Amino acid sequence: MIPCHVQPRASREALLGIHDGALKVALTAPPVEGQANEALCRFMSKMLHLPKHAITVANGASSRRKVLAVSGISLIQAADLLGGSLSVEK
Repeated sequence: MIPCHVQPRASREALLGIHDGALKVALTAPPVEGQANEALCRFMSKMLHLPKHAITVANGASSRRKVLAVSGISLIQAADLLGGSLSVEK
């Protein structure tokens, strides 16, 4: 599980670091009709080199604060791919 804080309608898609214990992600998609959720899953699948179906929004679908469920990769591998941005806890 990866906690994310989403900034919709940004000028570009990017990882912005950590915000309140969650990975802050800027997305160009608006927060309308699930567009930001789809953009987040697509962006994270590219960042983690996984197919899009391996990433789903497990919690917070209508909030800026979301929790992503990721399959096919460990949290330690995800942290490495995301530039060490994640705090890995057991």
